[in-house]
Order: sequence, then C-alpha cells, then structure tokens
Amino acid sequence: MVANAPLFAATGPDDAMLRNDAKTTEDVLTYGMGYDQKRYSPLAKINRTTVSKLTPVWNLSLDHSANASVQPLVIDGMMYVTTHNATVAIDALTGRQKWKTPVNLPQDVYASLCCGAQSRGAAAYNGKLFRTTVDARVMALDIKTGKLLWETKLADYKEGYAFVLAPLVANGVVMVGNSGGEFGTRGFLEGLDPETGKSLWHVWTVPAPNEKHGDTWAEGVYLKGGAPTWVTGSYDPALDLVYWGTGNGGPWNANARGAGKDNLYSCSVLAIRPKTGELVWYYQFTPNDAYDYDGVNELVQSELKIDGQMRKVIMQANRNGYFYVIDRTNGQLLRANQFAKKLNWANGIDMKTGRPIESEMTKKVKSSLESDEFYEVWPGAYGAKNWAPMAFDPKRNLAYVNTVNMGMRFKTVKPEYRHGAWYLGIEMGGFPAPEDGKRGALRAIDPLTGKPKWSNELDTPYLSGVLATAGDLVFVGSMTGEFLAFDSDTGKKLWSFQTGSGITSLPITWERNGEQYVTVVSGSANLYQAIAADPNLANVPAGSSVWTFKLSK
Repeated sequence: MVANAPLFAATGPDDAMLRNDAKTTEDVLTYGMGYDQKRYSPLAKINRTTVSKLTPVWNLSLDHSANASVQPLVIDGMMYVTTHNATVAIDALTGRQKWKTPVNLPQDVYASLCCGAQSRGAAAYNGKLFRTTVDARVMALDIKTGKLLWETKLADYKEGYAFVLAPLVANGVVMVGNSGGEFGTRGFLEGLDPETGKSLWHVWTVPAPNEKHGDTWAEGVYLKGGAPTWVTGSYDPALDLVYWGTGNGGPWNANARGAGKDNLYSCSVLAIRPKTGELVWYYQFTPNDAYDYDGVNELVQSELKIDGQMRKVIMQANRNGYFYVIDRTNGQLLRANQFAKKLNWANGIDMKTGRPIESEMTKKVKSSLESDEFYEVWPGAYGAKNWAPMAFDPKRNLAYVNTVNMGMRFKTVKPEYRHGAWYLGIEMGGFPAPEDGKRGALRAIDPLTGKPKWSNELDTPYLSGVLATAGDLVFVGSMTGEFLAFDSDTGKKLWSFQTGSGITSLPITWERNGEQYVTVVSGSANLYQAIAADPNLANVPAGSSVWTFKLSK
C-alpha cells in the first residue's frame, strides 16, 4: 500500500447522497444508478414523443482502442469515466477534459486477462474517487484534482488475478471483488477503509477444507477453485446487506471439482454485512456448474407482490437461462423460470429444494473426468445473458434484458494447471448459432414468469447495459455502433444514432439546468466476436469515446 498525506478534505458524496441516488436526477453517484441497481430514471423530458429530437451535444475521445465497458458517474456537473489505463474527469455540459490520471500497468499483465483490458467504472465517497485496476490494485483519487491519495495491492496479477469492476461503497466501506476464475485463482471479496486503503476484512468464496462447506469440494482443489466476484454487488441500506454474485468453479470440468459436490460458494448470491464481511445467507444458482454459467450477474432490488404479499426481492437473469426472484431478507427462492430461448442442461428448478433438475446430458457430462464425445449445451458458456446489466421498470414491473442465444460444443478432458494459462479441463468445439441465425434478443420480461411481453430478435445480440426511464423509453447500444431508444410498452424502435464503434458500456441519464441528458461510451473489442465470428462485426472499428445527447431546441 502507498499513501500520500495529507488526505484532502471530504466534499461528498456522503452516505445520505448515495442512499438517495436512485431518486435524485442531477447526479449519477453509484454503479447501477442507485444502490438497488434498477438502472431506472424518473426523468421524462426525453420521452416517446420527444426522443426523435435527441441530438449529440459533445463527443470526447478516450484515446484507446480497448473494450469500453464502463458506466460513467456524474457528480456536481463533472463526469468521471474510467478506462483500463486512465481515469478521466470531464465537464458534463461541454465535454471538455478537466484532468486525466494514468494507470501505469506492467506490460506482461495483458497475457493474464481472460476477456480483454477494461474497467467497468468508479465509486465516489467523501471527496474521493475509487477504482480498480487489471493488475489487482485499488486506487483512491482526489475527486477534484485526480491526485493519487492511496493505492492498495490485493493480489498478484502474475497468478491470474485481476480487477475490472466498479467498487461499491456501502456503510462506509469500499468493497471490491476479483476476476481470474479461468486461471486457477481463488475468489474473494475485500472490504477497505476509504480513508487509508487498509483492508478491513477479507472473505474467500471457496472455503478451506477445515471451514464450513469445505467438504463441498474435492480434496486439494480449493486454492484454485475459482468462484470469482467480478461484477459489482447491490446494497440495501435498510437491511444493511450487500448482495454479491460469485462465478464459476475452477476448472470448468465439474468432475474435477468433485463428483456430486456442490462447490460452495461458487455460482451463488451472498448476502453480506459490509462492515464486517459476515455472511448472513446465501443461495446457490448452479451447484457443481459444468458450463461456466457463473452467478455474478447484477442483483436488482425491488418490491413485488407475490402470492398476495409484498416481498422485498432481488432479481437475477442468470447465465444458466433461468430468471430468479429471491426474498432479499432471508434468501428464500420465490420464483425461478426459464427466460432462455433454448435450454437443455436442466428440466427446471425444484422450488422445494431450490436446486436445478439436471437433464440426462448434464448428469452424463458430470459423471466422468474425460469424455470421448462432444456435447452441445444450451445456453453455452456465454450464457443466456452475459454480464451487461438489465434495467427494471417499477411502474410496469418489467425487466428489460439483452439476451443471448448460442450453444457450446465441448468435451471434457483431464485438467492440467499451467501457470498463466487457462485452467478449464474442457476442449471447445465451437459456439453454434440457432437455425434461424438469431443470436440474441432485447426482451421485456415478466420477472414472475420469465415470459416476455415483447421481444426484438437479433442476428447480433446487444451486449450493452440497459437504461429504462419514466419517459417510457428503453435505451441500449448495439455491437455495430448504434445507440437506440425503444418504446417501453411495445419494443418499437423510436430513435437511433451511429456512434462509430460497438457499444458494450452502460448508458446513463441525468439532468442539469432543467435539461435531460443521456450519455453512453462507445468502443468495443469484445470477447463475443472472438467466439462467435459474427460476420456483422467484420468492419466495425475499435476506438473509445464518450457521447452525450440532449433534445434539440
């Protein structure tokens, strides 16, 4: 850890401001546009009637060609955007860069990144801006000047650890989680003191053999057991619980992690006290995951009427193809319905046990360490929805989800750990598209049934985050560069703008001086193209930039 004293005086945002982020409109203070991560705004000046007048007001180059998967923050008229190699402060009204603080990275770090060099965003608290780095550091910057205040190294990138997520500040603690589940790492969550960067607590997501649930793993595998924590959790201040998803077990070969063993706490949601790291409850989505389904996708909070009662819930559209609704006070599973268009790994979720009813194919996949035949599983490892977050409209009780429809052909092989190499225990044979060629869809999904109210089928899936607004609009970005607005009720396309590069970032909306703005970051070099070989993306250039729009006069 490196500290530079004295620390600058706190100027906000404070705890009260963070708690109210979903309701206030002039700022975007948190990842998810609120602790509940609905990605829903009450702003409505840009609406289904006026959106045709939406016009770019500024564009700023981020001066790199790596993947841009970031959500900007907007605080008191300033916008903050992270890339893998810099943090940038921008005048939100003019697009003029105010300061830029580089992230100095070792050249050999790129070899140990599974899915490209990227940064999902920052967190802000008491005059500081917090971010993570792909070489496994957490940094705190002065929010006004960009000056480095402290940095803390949490792991060794040479062992496969990385950080790409936006930190979460909950109850005065900076929380972060790791990437690197494909490299034989052991997942963890860390709580840091925002003033000093000192670790307050550390929680492994794969227990040691002598710890509770250590017996859910085969002997000797826990140190490379995966269960990374690479997507930012959500926070309920009233319950003082953080909800954080965990990823796949390592290696992917389920038999290698123990036939018939659940591999806790992989592919789970953990409810954690932010002050101490105490685990209050957990729910496991995919025990002994054989297909890299993870459980890291965003955990969106709302209140839903279920069986005649209002319940405090979290919702997740899991990569395994099921849409889960869970009581966030106690972890009780309330609903689990298929939203994937094609699914063959399970025959449903047993609502009494909360466990998947595995198909005969899945049972066969798990039965041996090595297989002679190739299997074809749906959804494939890319999931029925990847990490980019959905939006939830509380007026309509609809989740707007960018879904994926691809399979995976593979066979199991004996895993061999090699330092710096992927540790999978499978041989891949491709990622087949469906017969109709529709690899994805934007869907408006009823969380209680998993069924869509409407669905826009796509040759190339949208892989951006989704933004919903009280203006009856849903905003998404396409891999071919269009930024689009759809009618929340019908899915009809109402507006689009070509940004010049693919969009895999997370759009936001905000208000200043009585005018509503929408911002999105463009620029993609995405893992999807590497596995899908999608011809629609053959001529889409890289190059990241920030676009901000408002209504023309």
